[in-house]
Amino acid sequence: MKTIDTIPTSKIQRASKLVQTGAKVGVNYLKYYGSKLVNGEDEAKEQLNKDNAEDIYDGLKQLKGSALKVAQMLSMEKGILPQAYVEQFSLSQFSVPPLSAPLVKKTFKKYFGKNPDELFDTFNLNAVSGASIGQVHVAKKDGKKYAVKIQYPGVAESISTDLALVKPIAIKMFNIRGKDSDKYFKEVENKLIEETNYVLEVEQSQAIVNACKHIPNLQFPNYYKNLSSDRIITMDWMDGIHLSEFTKQNTNKEVANKLGQALWDFYMYQMHVLKKVHADPHPGNFMISKSNELIVIDFGCMKEVPEEFYVPYFELAKKENISNPNLFEQKLYELEILRADDSKEELAFFKDMFHEMLSLFTEPFNTETFDFSDETFFGKITELGTKYSKNTELRNMNGNRGSKHFIYINRTFFGLYNLMHDLKATNIIINNFKTYI
Repeated sequence: MKTIDTIPTSKIQRASKLVQTGAKVGVNYLKYYGSKLVNGEDEAKEQLNKDNAEDIYDGLKQLKGSALKVAQMLSMEKGILPQAYVEQFSLSQFSVPPLSAPLVKKTFKKYFGKNPDELFDTFNLNAVSGASIGQVHVAKKDGKKYAVKIQYPGVAESISTDLALVKPIAIKMFNIRGKDSDKYFKEVENKLIEETNYVLEVEQSQAIVNACKHIPNLQFPNYYKNLSSDRIITMDWMDGIHLSEFTKQNTNKEVANKLGQALWDFYMYQMHVLKKVHADPHPGNFMISKSNELIVIDFGCMKEVPEEFYVPYFELAKKENISNPNLFEQKLYELEILRADDSKEELAFFKDMFHEMLSLFTEPFNTETFDFSDETFFGKITELGTKYSKNTELRNMNGNRGSKHFIYINRTFFGLYNLMHDLKATNIIINNFKTYI
């Protein structure tokens, strides 16, 4: 893969790149209008989505950082985005042009005052993988193999700039109104800033390893503070294949169920016991070992679950509470889904909408075991997403609602559901995590 020597870091450079991308999208629409007359609506729209997805991804991968992280997050929204976007944006998990060797050396020199070959016995200057915020290299020291993650230059400094560029688009897409809407953007900004703090990531990673290593069928790397810095992390090299590769080739249901139970227990233990959760559940952060155990890597994005959010959130996961109109409404207010300034029409609409959504999404929590391979269940989720994405009534209402904590907690559960479905895990014991407390 071609390497890159520079990354646009200034506001003007990054805005210019987005403008160039926007111009390409404009050309695609012109081609679409002509193609529609010749080839028909369906074929023309499919080609439009494909062309736009490629051009947008191409622009974002050159920016890296938070811009590319947004694409990575969107690639998990399988029920909302057209397939062409899901396929292109999912590349941000694995297929991103790496930094050139001189830029890698320069980064080491800046943060350690040494070249990588002065710190390690051997260091491969060619990255083995790259994602939105950093890339991974293989190194050896005293006969031990390490994975060394290097953050892309300028990523931390450009987060606020990127979000300022994305904000007007997001406001329009999600129909956000009101003076307090900044709380959502601040939540995303704070989390992205945390993800670029590699000293914090090493601390969080080792804390999770220590707290969860007793859960069966899980493996974690160890992290090394003496070989890490603000923008570089050194950890054990873990042998295995990415979860997405495994799911394409696995035919052993017993292994799938073992891995699915480990994944589910890991998340439920974090959510209910630690009240702090790995909030980036995409396939690139999970591997399968040769002994068919789940390897968990990358703890840069961790989300605290405050008690005032945790209690009403999981109270609304209970079937009997969803069926209790007064209690249901009370919890919607506690979670800021319903607002004091809502009209009668908005109150009625959002109560009905969330009743329908929660009745479906919480099904796994109201059974002793659940089959995550159930295509009917996931088909209903996709249908519901499509239904509300096309709802004209919803577009005319204030979309600024819900606690800021929903952003990453919902992202965690949507990602977890998708991973469980990819594994085709069946007979998962929902409250099995309690046996490890």
